[in-house]
Amino acid sequence: MSLREHALSLFYSALGTIRPAPMLKRALKLQKDGCPQLLVKDQTFPVKRNLYLVGFGKAVLGMAAAAEEILGDHLTRGIINVPLGIQESLQRADPWCNCLSYLTREMLLKPHSKIQVIEGAKNNLPDAEALKGAVAIQELAEGLTADDLLLVLISGGGSALLPAPIPPILLEEKEKLTKMLASRGAAIQELNIVRKTLSMLKGGGLARLAHPAQVVSLILSDVIGDPLDIIASGPTAASSHSVQDCLQILTKYNLLHSLPKSVQMVLSSSPTKPTAPENYSHVSNIILGSNTLALEEAKCQAEGLGYAALVLSAAVQGEVGRVATLYCQLIQLLRLGFTSLGEGPLGDELRGNLLQLAAELHIPGLDLEEFLQALQGLGPDRPVCILAGGETTVQLQGTGKGGRNQELALRVGLGLHKAQATGASSPQGRCEILFLSGGTDGQDGPTEAAGAFCSPGLVAEALQEGLDVEAFLRNNDSYTFFSQFQGGRHLLVTGLTGTNVMDIQAILIRAI
Repeated sequence: MSLREHALSLFYSALGTIRPAPMLKRALKLQKDGCPQLLVKDQTFPVKRNLYLVGFGKAVLGMAAAAEEILGDHLTRGIINVPLGIQESLQRADPWCNCLSYLTREMLLKPHSKIQVIEGAKNNLPDAEALKGAVAIQELAEGLTADDLLLVLISGGGSALLPAPIPPILLEEKEKLTKMLASRGAAIQELNIVRKTLSMLKGGGLARLAHPAQVVSLILSDVIGDPLDIIASGPTAASSHSVQDCLQILTKYNLLHSLPKSVQMVLSSSPTKPTAPENYSHVSNIILGSNTLALEEAKCQAEGLGYAALVLSAAVQGEVGRVATLYCQLIQLLRLGFTSLGEGPLGDELRGNLLQLAAELHIPGLDLEEFLQALQGLGPDRPVCILAGGETTVQLQGTGKGGRNQELALRVGLGLHKAQATGASSPQGRCEILFLSGGTDGQDGPTEAAGAFCSPGLVAEALQEGLDVEAFLRNNDSYTFFSQFQGGRHLLVTGLTGTNVMDIQAILIRAI
């Protein structure tokens, strides 16, 4: 098998283990003997009267289908907000290009379902349809009593699918502010802090409206570290942030003095302290899946293919160019190991550069010294696979089309090309290398691709086709580049996957 086939196998195996329906079925049971009880992992919740369901996010359709199958007649009513077009995409064809053996029907609701489906948030941005769904969910929550139980399904993309701005803020004003923050390189955590400060439902708002009903939230995390108050902007979790945190972020990106009057009004009247955690005693938040789970499965798959596999981190974050540099230097170090030059001055220099860059990126939980020691002990006899996950940020400079994964892959390709051109890399011809970066939701920015592949020879081959990689990057136009280069074969195209746990990167290297 080629490195590309191996990389696809790893990516799809990771997606397979975070399939929404099987994950939910493993965690959720309904005990019907005597007084019915909802069993979630090691917790028990009595079903006193009515059981309701709401949900929002890219993985929620499959979660809801599994939940309705489990709950049966005990489910009174449900409302979910899911990405625009996901039902049609799943009905039309297997969106994972038949690379997995299971069918997409497990992610679709049955005919005559009690769950109302609302689609919105085109390109993962809040819109009128998402607002319609948010209002319906808000009205359902407000009508609950102490004898009711509300099951809340949450996954990545949930923040854009639950827009309910605090009056008098208009949806268009909030959307414009979110776009401006994203274009200036704001991290997902920063975006969510601002969103929830301006929202009726985020920042614990949904849980407060549902009181005194019991609220049980089942969560598929798409945020580094799995913080409950950040995933989907924390609609059922006590917020650890105040209006001061929001103001600091707006100041950081030079937006504080260009806010609409409605936003200024809401910020000036917002509580200065977060809501006390004791006000959420009626809520249980339970994480079902995460990027770490996906990487563990990919590692097992890599080992089954004969690779010596290591996981760098499930929390890679930072500006895409700097993260690309980290991966380039790591690939160069791997290549040195395959040419028996890893113990020389060049290897020492690369290790020093890597340690400094990792410290600057502040990747949570990463002990790079320990990782490099483990890497050094692998030896050149077996192919090596390095896996990582997380979410980078892109500071938009141009008007092109792309996403963070495609731009990361293209920047890695350019970095490897420059290293070869300046002689800062090891001799060629002794090993082959492939880098893959892909979004587990199947959508990388406003494109049909989930991500892209690159190899050290990508830029040289592109130049032969008359494609200037640096020009495409200056215009943030990675999708156009990959679409034009070699017929688009370096694009990773999965279709909507029905799940979401951030991004996955893989470095594969083997001797030839």
